[in-house]
Amino acid sequence: MKKQELIHLHGLLSEVRSEYEEWGTDLDLTEYRELGVKPTSIHRSKTDHKAAVFKLASGITSSAESEATEPVAPNAD
Repeated sequence: MKKQELIHLHGLLSEVRSEYEEWGTDLDLTEYRELGVKPTSIHRSKTDHKAAVFKLASGITSSAESEATEPVAPNAD
């Protein structure tokens, strides 16, 4: 994945994070915040953005997993 694509993905995940926070969901993003890399940090390296994407995605998915109350059917309607 190119750096520009990682930055775009980072921005999209940041939007998802914002939506979760608007819904009042408590996300544990301490590891992500410790990195200090934001989607707007275009001067940071590709490796930095990759690490940030993984930490942010991990924080979002762990919160989503804890909120899931009923299983979702694996096939479409």
